[in-house]
Amino acid sequence: MASDNQLTNWPMNSGTILFGLAPEPVFIKPALSIYPRIPVSPFFYSALLSFISGLSPLLAHYIPLLIDCDDGLHSILCLLRGTLGGTAPVDNEMWVKLTFQAGVSHVFVNLGSDHPSILEAMVKGQKEKPNAFPKIITCPNEMVALSMADGYARLTGEPQCVIVHVDVGTQGLAAAIHNASCGRAPVLIFAGLSPYTIEGEMRGSRTEYIHWIQDVPDQKQIVSQYCRYAAEIRSGKNIKQMVNRALQFATSDPKGPVYLAGAREVMEEEITPYTLNQSHWVSVSPSALPTEGVELIASELAAAKNPLVIVGYSGREARGVHELVTLANTFQGIRVLDTGGCDMCFPGDHPAYLGMRFGVHDAIKSADFILVADCDVPWIPTLCKPSDSARIIHVDVDPLKQQIPVAYIPTIATFRAESATAFKQLNEYIASNPSIQQTIQSDENRARGKRRAEAFKKTRQAIYNLARLPPGGDVAPLNANYLISQLRQSCPSDTIWAIESVTLTANVADQIAPTLPKSWINCGGGGLGWSGGGALGIKLAADAKHGGSNKGKFVCQIVGDGTYLFSVPGSVYWVARRYNIPILTIVLNNKGWNAPRRSMLLVHPNGDGSRATNEDLNISFAPTPDYPGIATAASGGTFWGAQAANVAQLRKLLPEAIKSVQNGTTAVLEAQLDGTQGKYVAAKPSL
Repeated sequence: MASDNQLTNWPMNSGTILFGLAPEPVFIKPALSIYPRIPVSPFFYSALLSFISGLSPLLAHYIPLLIDCDDGLHSILCLLRGTLGGTAPVDNEMWVKLTFQAGVSHVFVNLGSDHPSILEAMVKGQKEKPNAFPKIITCPNEMVALSMADGYARLTGEPQCVIVHVDVGTQGLAAAIHNASCGRAPVLIFAGLSPYTIEGEMRGSRTEYIHWIQDVPDQKQIVSQYCRYAAEIRSGKNIKQMVNRALQFATSDPKGPVYLAGAREVMEEEITPYTLNQSHWVSVSPSALPTEGVELIASELAAAKNPLVIVGYSGREARGVHELVTLANTFQGIRVLDTGGCDMCFPGDHPAYLGMRFGVHDAIKSADFILVADCDVPWIPTLCKPSDSARIIHVDVDPLKQQIPVAYIPTIATFRAESATAFKQLNEYIASNPSIQQTIQSDENRARGKRRAEAFKKTRQAIYNLARLPPGGDVAPLNANYLISQLRQSCPSDTIWAIESVTLTANVADQIAPTLPKSWINCGGGGLGWSGGGALGIKLAADAKHGGSNKGKFVCQIVGDGTYLFSVPGSVYWVARRYNIPILTIVLNNKGWNAPRRSMLLVHPNGDGSRATNEDLNISFAPTPDYPGIATAASGGTFWGAQAANVAQLRKLLPEAIKSVQNGTTAVLEAQLDGTQGKYVAAKPSL
């Protein structure tokens, strides 16, 4: 007979014994010492086995595994006790709670066979402690899930979580993980791994056919090159440390996605609950310029006659916008060019603002000093580059662009620093430097400010002229400038714009001219399809920060027709209805992909393709789908949807769409640019 100590320390893995309730085996910790020792005859054992078989055939199937124990009845009673009232694994409840403790408010899920214990944890956590548990958002598509987490994180700066299914769900993240990486969005991605045991050795062992074919050599390598950190959770005993380490990477500059994976056996492991001091797991503080860097940049600005600041992500922090405005008000010759369009980096009504252009602008060629601040592509050398005499300094949280194999800028100095912090340092140094103050107070500085204001007024007038009523009056077809101008005037002044308009982005930026920090959020990368889920994430965040559904700021998505299809709209608008997330979507229907034609003409301006039709180039969508119809179908017919092809239709339908969203119902307005030929036109009802 074994001793109490031997029985209590059961010799199976993780101190557990196996019991079955179907459809798969489960493990519990035995509490053997509470049962009396009763000698068991073969007849009694057989009778008891028959009784248990009546309760659970699968349970009886596993009883022979207990024969190695000398005390048969003792073990069987333990087993039976577990069947009738066993404990559940605590590991995943702890895991999901931990994300909440670490600042994650929402988990966007696309679940599968690797998530049994996560499902259990979600039900238990939401039922028992709803105020201390993340909100779970079901997403039928992984691209939408990650884009929602991206949009939420981009607006708030708070990391969000995505849960996907093994290798195929990881692949389903698709272009969204590229966008989160390029767009510096802090997101924690978790995926299960196929079970690594086959014969029931551990709870979570393989139980389905799919577990074999989804077992890949190194799942994290699917996405690791896009992640700031990618690792496998190998034990529940340090799961909090693993999650916190991942979140530290996600929220430290350069921010971005992180990826954790764990096999089912690990995630089913029972552990003793433990705590960590979350204050020990904060992100790395923003880096600052060295003293000599501050002095160098300030002196260059003071000496420059035509200084230019090129930005890309500097508006990610609102203080970055305010500090750059202060700097531009100080040196009145400064112009600010946004070549990323990722965030609202500088107010569109400030006279220093040159607008948003993708690396091509005359100011780049004429500047004698250029400060590049948190920007990936300040210019495109084959199309536009600084003069050979221009002095260039680069300040960036990622100046080497470590995830871009070929990238460099010819600078006189490069500093790893966060731009908002750097701008603040510059403003403080300049304000305290008597010599530089003399330059600032000079007549020349004031004259530069006057010339800058005049140039800005001229530029804005030209943009305004492009948005005038098209010739033809009410029946005139829509053009992008007129459309966006009307949209800007009609939407609330504090609207948040989720932009993915591709070849029309510069036109949209000119007409919107955003002035408020966090009011313009563009796709962070080149993975088209971000804005559907992105806009939902932004609106979800805005509402969460203002007390509930549709209490946050108005959100308008502006998206190209090809990009709209990339966004998986069936999934997007199902989620919007399920969770009551009202947004306005404007689909810019120019009947296909214009970007490939533009790219071709940059390389082969006079080739055969330059004379080919879009149909010949295979970039036409004619006849186009009913874009609003896709959304209304996904919502079960509850969403507002319509097409506007001319001025009169836009005048009638745009206010209806906006009112629908303000009343809590998503609206999709398709703007058919330059006429209706080849585009969907709803049939008139027969009388």
